[in-house]
Amino acid sequence: MKERKLGRPRTFDADVALEKAMKVFWEKGYEGSSLPELTEAMGMNRPSMYAVFGNKENLFKLALERYGASHDPLFDAALEQPTARAVVEHFLRGNANAQTEEANPHGCLVINGALVCSDDALPIRNTLIERRAAAEMRLRERFMQAKDDGDLPPDFCAGQMARYVMTVSNGMAVQAAAGATRSQLQQVVDQVLRGWPS
Repeated sequence: MKERKLGRPRTFDADVALEKAMKVFWEKGYEGSSLPELTEAMGMNRPSMYAVFGNKENLFKLALERYGASHDPLFDAALEQPTARAVVEHFLRGNANAQTEEANPHGCLVINGALVCSDDALPIRNTLIERRAAAEMRLRERFMQAKDDGDLPPDFCAGQMARYVMTVSNGMAVQAAAGATRSQLQQVVDQVLRGWPS
């Protein structure tokens, strides 16, 4: 009786696979990323993907957490700047750089992920909306603090300015995904800062 030779066990790195899935979602959005594209990028078949990561929605949420772990510190550092103007400059200039890195898809996963979402992807769209709303709220609170500290004029509307800055940031992400250069995005930041209230 012949002995059956056992093949070498396949090594699998879930962290690497998740990084690759994140980049597919980042480039193509949630619905634009097909399961064949995801599994090919991750180097695994569909049953293995389901076994390790669950369904596509769960895989996206894990990818979003991973994205946040590397990108949220930029926002946290911006909020710690000494003046409101410095907060905005740090945040937007950091975004312009992060959204145009050569090693990554351009734009922002939180924006790209939901640019096109059908009703089937409503939970994903809602997750991304909540994430953006939470960031806007934190920015609003930082501006309110700056107003209380006398760093901003008494008639300054923290809520409107937070919405404006987030709208600029989101627009920069869309522009970056469409091919805008880092220099072009930095010029947008220059324009925002020129209009900053004294």
